[in-house]
Amino acid sequence: MPEKEKMAAGTSTPKTRRSTAEAMAKGQRDISVSEFFAKNKHLLGFDNPRKSLLTTVKEAVDNSLDACEEAGILPVIWVQLEPTQSGRYRVSIQDNGPGIVKKQIPLIFGKLLYGSKFHRLRMSRGQQGIGISAAGMNGMLTSGQPVKIVSKVSVRKPAHYFELQIDTKKNQPEIVNGKGDGIDIPAGEKGRQYIEKAGIAWETVIPHEDGTSEDVTHGTRVTIELAAIYKKGRGSVDEYIEQTAIANPHITVHYVDPDGTARSYWRSTTELPAEAKEIKPHPYGVELGHLMAMMSADNVNTISQFLQSSFSCVTPAVARRICEAAGIGSRMTTKKIGRDEADKVFRAMQEAKIRPPATDCVVPIGQGLLLKGISTVVPGEFYAASSRPPAVYRGNPFIIEVALAYGGGPQTHAITHDELNELIGQTDARTLRKFLMDTFSGVGSDGADKIMKQAGLKTRKSPSNLTTKERLALHDALQNVSINEGQSMQVMRFANRVPLQFQAGACAITQAVMGMNWRSYGLTQSRGNLPNGPVSVMVHVASVWVPFTSESKEAVANYPEIEKELRLALQFVGRKLGMFLRRRQKVKQEGERRSVFLRYLGEVAQALHGMNGCDTQEVYDHLLEVAKRKTADADVVLDERGKVIQDESELDLGDGVLIVDNAAKTVPTADAAVKPAAAAEEASAEDDSVEQGELFDA
Repeated sequence: MPEKEKMAAGTSTPKTRRSTAEAMAKGQRDISVSEFFAKNKHLLGFDNPRKSLLTTVKEAVDNSLDACEEAGILPVIWVQLEPTQSGRYRVSIQDNGPGIVKKQIPLIFGKLLYGSKFHRLRMSRGQQGIGISAAGMNGMLTSGQPVKIVSKVSVRKPAHYFELQIDTKKNQPEIVNGKGDGIDIPAGEKGRQYIEKAGIAWETVIPHEDGTSEDVTHGTRVTIELAAIYKKGRGSVDEYIEQTAIANPHITVHYVDPDGTARSYWRSTTELPAEAKEIKPHPYGVELGHLMAMMSADNVNTISQFLQSSFSCVTPAVARRICEAAGIGSRMTTKKIGRDEADKVFRAMQEAKIRPPATDCVVPIGQGLLLKGISTVVPGEFYAASSRPPAVYRGNPFIIEVALAYGGGPQTHAITHDELNELIGQTDARTLRKFLMDTFSGVGSDGADKIMKQAGLKTRKSPSNLTTKERLALHDALQNVSINEGQSMQVMRFANRVPLQFQAGACAITQAVMGMNWRSYGLTQSRGNLPNGPVSVMVHVASVWVPFTSESKEAVANYPEIEKELRLALQFVGRKLGMFLRRRQKVKQEGERRSVFLRYLGEVAQALHGMNGCDTQEVYDHLLEVAKRKTADADVVLDERGKVIQDESELDLGDGVLIVDNAAKTVPTADAAVKPAAAAEEASAEDDSVEQGELFDA
């Protein structure tokens, strides 16, 4: 067949081959985990400079808190951000934890997928052994500077100082100081002098809220320089520190931002969370391949002994039932179990009735500390909290906790003119509307429009182009415009006490909040959106293995069991809020009715006196008694369930509710109404006001 006909028929072959199997084989090589993540930093949360700064702080603080709690030490954390040059920041985090032994320091900070938490089934902030080493690798790649670590385990032992980098091709640490072995800093005064002379950063004193202090005798400090951008507002380091203080009321954080502004978040409790216990895998959470690998590694015990020693909640009776259902003898050794027998054992395990795993491996925050934490940071007048009973997904125990705050002034009212200028200088938003929505929590499109209308500014005007006069007008509008009606609910998400600040739309927590019908609880809401109002919701997922959607640990996956518990917890605090709002509305309406009555009682009494000569004061007192009785709801004091109590001194807030009287309003009572002329002057000196608005003073 001619060549042209072969080509037309699609059967021709190139005269020369591009490559051969042998040539392609020579191009194959191992890829280290460090090399992979160096090219895919976005998977770990380093996809932009602003987020990189937050992720670096978060990973270091998480490790510090885990170490302190595991050692039984009340955590004190120092966080410092310093600009070094344009587009670069030095991040320093120090703790008062137990410290790290010398040989482990290079591996922890210079080797990805190295740690003690991956194989343990117990609640912890870290899970994969990637975070802090990845942060150091990102710093090395973007700034060329090594990671600097100082760690001290005892006042009598030397501190260890390392400067190290990561060999991404080998996933191994490279120590660049001390001739490749680091430096030992002697204890005592000699070591202090060496630190000062070498310029090594190290906090030596732990300050206390009462003004006293103590020496730092152990702990770890890590310093990473990286290319980053610092901005305030949503998704910032400032917000992360604040939310960490809410979810961890037992910690003290000393924070210095790049402008040199120092802030301290003092602990509100000296009680450490209970220690989480390690558990074994639950039979419902294992997969067939994993089960076969476990059997292959055992090959000594009988199948009954293997099931009891390798899994939680498997008693001798449960193991016997599994073996009977699988059709194998309970005394058969695991090395004789083939693939078919393993498949039968796996199916029998999934079908057997096995109690849920123990829940002492998960440590919730608790209702009391939830209320204390959220009321300390989020201003409001009503607080409710719910801590659900433990539940299980894929054999992993978890607990859902929710706290709600209602009322209080919006974030825009607290902003100063200097802070506004600073935020405008840091933003990269192209329009003023986008700037307002991204910078201030709870400001939706409607609220942004109201603020811009009050300031007389165009919606598409660039924030950076605002004149001094326009900035003053914007600040005045921020201070005075009420955005409560158009304010969107602020949702704070936490997983194992760690704030989640990105990928909110992909998170099961946000979707559960948006899927609730908040209208039945007294809030306004558009379909498929967050409700409107001065409301903040904090949701905490605590588990031995939180199902994140990615390695960056920013969103919780949608498991049906988790979705159900989220819905039930949100409904609990929603019902509490609904009862509070309905009762408050009723009291307000009755107070308004009483005001109308009292306005005319004096005139009615005087008119009756003119008509039939009756005693004016007697008629007035009688009408006053009737008015009080008909509007008695205006004087009630309520408990946390909205029920009337007789004595305010017996007020019991109960579990999970806190109501604060921080905005009580007063209206005239009967004694302040229009009175008969003869008694007006005397009564004006005895005026008493009846509180309308908030009824509780918690």
